[in-house]
Amino acid sequence: MKKIFTSVFILSAALTYAQSTLKGKITDQNNQPIIGAEVFWQSTDISVITDEKGDFEIENYQTTSTLGVFYENETTTFTELKNEFQNITIQVKDNFEDTTLGEVVVKDRSSSLKKSKLATNMTTMTGKELLKAACCNLAESFETNPSIDVNFSDAVTGNKQIKMLGLTSPYILIAEENIPSVRGASQAFGLSFTPGTWVESIQVTKGAGTVINGYESISGQINTELIKPANDVPLFVNLYGSTDSRFEGNVHLNKKLNDKWSSSLFLHGNARVAKNDMNDDGFLDNPLGHQVNVMNRWQYQNLEKGLVGFFSARYLNDQKQAGQIDFDKDRDKLTKNYWGSEINTNRVDLSSKIGYVFPEMPYQSMGLQTAFSYHKQDSYFGLNQYDIEQQSFYANYIFSSIISNTKNKFSTGASFTYDKFKEFVALPTDANYNRVDNSAGAFFEYTFDNSKNFNMIAGLRADYHNRMGFFLTPRLHTRYTPWNGTTIKASVGRGKRINNIFAENQNLFASSRQFNIIGNGGETYGLDPEIAWNYGFSVTQEFKLFGKKADVTADFYRTSFENQIVTDIDYSARQVRFYNLEGDSYANSFQFDFNYNPFEHFKIRASYKHYDIETDYENGKLERPLQAKHRFFTNLEYETHEKNGRNWRFDVTYNWIGKQRLPNTSDNLPENQLQEYSNPFGTINFQITRVFSKRFEVYVGGENVSNYQQHRVILGADDPFGSNFDSSIVYAPIFGQMYYAGLRFSLK
Repeated sequence: MKKIFTSVFILSAALTYAQSTLKGKITDQNNQPIIGAEVFWQSTDISVITDEKGDFEIENYQTTSTLGVFYENETTTFTELKNEFQNITIQVKDNFEDTTLGEVVVKDRSSSLKKSKLATNMTTMTGKELLKAACCNLAESFETNPSIDVNFSDAVTGNKQIKMLGLTSPYILIAEENIPSVRGASQAFGLSFTPGTWVESIQVTKGAGTVINGYESISGQINTELIKPANDVPLFVNLYGSTDSRFEGNVHLNKKLNDKWSSSLFLHGNARVAKNDMNDDGFLDNPLGHQVNVMNRWQYQNLEKGLVGFFSARYLNDQKQAGQIDFDKDRDKLTKNYWGSEINTNRVDLSSKIGYVFPEMPYQSMGLQTAFSYHKQDSYFGLNQYDIEQQSFYANYIFSSIISNTKNKFSTGASFTYDKFKEFVALPTDANYNRVDNSAGAFFEYTFDNSKNFNMIAGLRADYHNRMGFFLTPRLHTRYTPWNGTTIKASVGRGKRINNIFAENQNLFASSRQFNIIGNGGETYGLDPEIAWNYGFSVTQEFKLFGKKADVTADFYRTSFENQIVTDIDYSARQVRFYNLEGDSYANSFQFDFNYNPFEHFKIRASYKHYDIETDYENGKLERPLQAKHRFFTNLEYETHEKNGRNWRFDVTYNWIGKQRLPNTSDNLPENQLQEYSNPFGTINFQITRVFSKRFEVYVGGENVSNYQQHRVILGADDPFGSNFDSSIVYAPIFGQMYYAGLRFSLK
């Protein structure tokens, strides 16, 4: 059912600081808050997302500008906002005939990738952005985001890994609704455990994030917001199939039980049912297998008492079979008949979020987040067996208020984390690496905003960890607008983490390499924790090009390691060595973005990235392997005018990846040696969507339609149990073109 925003009421202009800030609330026709709606100024990149109370606070653009709200794939705009409109309520009703405000005059398509106007360098990927690609899971949802690099981790498991600022996902704090989620045992495959249709929005933050979510963030933070039961439609169905024999189904069932309780049931299943070997190396290009993923979410909200709560329970079963075409898991498991692999994962997640807003003090609130997870993976890669089990508990209490006035805000609280690991590795000697990690900490974060041209977020954590001891984590983010259209941001922060060397490097199990740990008596695997500082600076300039709005952003980030667990695959092609850094290790990242709307409904995004990443290895200082110094990205988006609820959407993405240094293979046989650098290459993805109505649409698309394939994906494929076998040196697409089709149906 079409959503139309039909009434705007003035509440108050009591706060003098709000002369440059518009505050408000988005509610439905029952005066219940709408969470996750996008509020924006038309034809700008200024936007915010409503919080758990439906509230928003957005920088004033011009008092005569058009304010828009994007909700449930609908955009409605309002004009003639007067100077006195400092605090507004926008109410949603179901029918256009109910409209009482004649100011609804323009329908606009807002940008699906929004840059934050706050101090952190954050970009929000809205639900509209996630529809641009097949988006089968979270790992595949970043193909159109220029800040994230996506590539295969190896040629066997079919797993995609992400990088930010040139560093892999373990250096990114990945959270689900601000609860750390992809970590420890789930680090390698965890991004594939969240279906794309469950996601409402994704916030991508470059550099060290805020201290509220923990101390582990080094290169950035990724936070996923799931669809809220109070906002979901009664029924949503997404069906998908591709030419590489992958099929997927998603069903969302939602019920609003009463004015306080809502519940959603998310059902997901996928399977790859046929064997593919497009490069004729005798190995499956992608694993066979299936995944069953079920989640039940409950939402409670009592505005009179200021209470909001979310409760979730999830079960996942994921099974993969990879290896040679003729491998039979019932016959050949852990034998030398044929090389094969199985990765079987069972996972249970329970979480809750409870928030309370003080009725007499709406600027003051507190919340408690708790989560429990059980993760069990049983796997083998040829003759290399690897099993890991992790039980985790997380709790985070947050209290927020102001100091004197709303220009000065603060958040403080305490957190606790408990992780119990059972880890078994057979390489080829059996070894158990069981341990318990726990940490307790407190944090304080201060936010200053003069409501004109400067804001700042300064935070400090103090934590005690049973393996890392007592340590401090400082973070600082600033934003300055010297004049209209120019934004300057800077940040600095420290991060600390334990490297789970086996869980984070499972791609290396699919090789004949020997694992050698060169420890020095450290608390985890005989190694010390990783410590790094991240420094960042960015400048955004808005301007007009041929009379149309455009903007450019240039940012530079440097990550400098005090200590790093070096994963050395250059010492020899026959082994991987883990040891503490002795010397220097850094990652410099420069990115230049250009955004332009040359005419209505047509958007251009282009980005260039340059990386300078070097580490002191035992053999000397080297560039990080399998990392291109130069990358170019562009995305073109066009949609036709809507007529009777119907239109077309077109999306094309081009990625160019420069040459990459390849690991040392000089001690392999000549036929299994690689050159020093790979060749540059480009890939093209596209999608076409036909919208038949607000309820039904069909999409078709293709990935790697330029059909580029890496030559010799697996070294020693003809002798997988020999000393030259290695499937981990992947720098380009493994297989050729892939095409897909699907449909989306919703009942509103």
